[in-house]
Amino acid sequence: MNSEDGQPRWAAPAPTRGRHRPVRTWRGWGPVAPSPRTTLPRAPAALDEAIDHVTRAALRPGPVGAVGLELEGHLVDPAAPAQRVPWGRVRAVVGSVGALPGGSRVTVEPGGQVELSGPPLPGVAAAVAALRADRAVLADALSDAGLALAMAGADPLRPPERVNPAPRYAAMAEHFAAVGCAAAGLAMMTTTASLQVNLEAGPAAGWPDRVALAHQLGPVLVAISGCSPMLEGRSTGWRSSRQRIWGELDQARCGPLLDSGDPAAGWAAYALSAPVMLVRGPAHATAEPVRGRTSFADWVTGGAQLGGRRPRLADLDYHLTTLFPPVRLRGWLEIRYLDAAPEPWWPALAAVTTTLLDDPLAADRAAAASAPVAGAWDRAARFGLADSALRRAARSCLAAALDAVPAVLRPAVTALTELVDRGASPGDALLSAAPPGGPAAALLAAIDLPEGDR
Repeated sequence: MNSEDGQPRWAAPAPTRGRHRPVRTWRGWGPVAPSPRTTLPRAPAALDEAIDHVTRAALRPGPVGAVGLELEGHLVDPAAPAQRVPWGRVRAVVGSVGALPGGSRVTVEPGGQVELSGPPLPGVAAAVAALRADRAVLADALSDAGLALAMAGADPLRPPERVNPAPRYAAMAEHFAAVGCAAAGLAMMTTTASLQVNLEAGPAAGWPDRVALAHQLGPVLVAISGCSPMLEGRSTGWRSSRQRIWGELDQARCGPLLDSGDPAAGWAAYALSAPVMLVRGPAHATAEPVRGRTSFADWVTGGAQLGGRRPRLADLDYHLTTLFPPVRLRGWLEIRYLDAAPEPWWPALAAVTTTLLDDPLAADRAAAASAPVAGAWDRAARFGLADSALRRAARSCLAAALDAVPAVLRPAVTALTELVDRGASPGDALLSAAPPGGPAAALLAAIDLPEGDR
């Protein structure tokens, strides 16, 4: 829920309990790079100041309750689904969208994906209602321009291609290539889409358990939300190809946080150990890619010079916006591992994720149910609910959520529960559409309308 320059739009922070034992390791994420260090050597004052800055900003204490949602979709011209929409056309239609009734911002990702970023609102029901209202306005604007949004975790048809010419994205692509994950980096930027759930951090005493539970639930919710079984017109054999792509990226930047007993300090160690991706020029008009692996700690201490200078505080704040773990700490918790999915699935996923973390009884039940599959990220992405242990955990977690979700969202969560009971996931509709209609049909099948316009 941040602008591209990293300035937060979040309000206050959030609470929880203190009863869940943190899971100690997160195996099965990806082999590209070693996990970042969770402790840093003693260092000069500049590094101490940087560590303190990140630690203090990682989590803010306060009550749970506020929820912010961010939803991405693949922009498509239904008359020419195999072609990406040209940048000039994208910019024109997005620029024509005025202020939205629910307060969402509209931004465009590297591959032309359109994102709605809603403000923090009091509860998931309000957040879903606001995002639905904004999607309705956006859908009308896109329809007037002959365009639509396909809601899926990954583009099932079109090959990776960067459309947005922003210097940030060009630098990102060069950095990913330099550290050995060029293909995954381009695919992540241009073919993936997610539902992000932003939740308050909660009381400080509960942070270790709350952050651990947010991670522990990851494989279960990846399996439930799986809506990306195809890439470039072919079935990949994975239920969440989006998650597979993220697992192939540099894990010093995209891997999960290892439990350190103090998530704020762990996040600071992660951030300072992670490689710098780019250095912005004066007035932020340019972005110089870092073609190698230089940690921010090395830049701070003078072990390396980037951009011909030492870093400033603004560089550190911007560096934090280039880190993409599945749970990111930005004062609040960003839950980043859910596939985007069409109605009614994304509202149900938002409700379930929020409830399992914010409702004390549901959280306790979810902690017990998800413990046997903690760390099973790859299994969840590849097999989804065909994995019997993940399916058992998913059913138990959904049962816990269903008892506590807001009444207005209970029909959507009930439908999701019934889907999971059948061993199915939101992406099955894409696979079903492809054989009779060809690969383009899978992309078109992901086009939906906001609730009430279906």
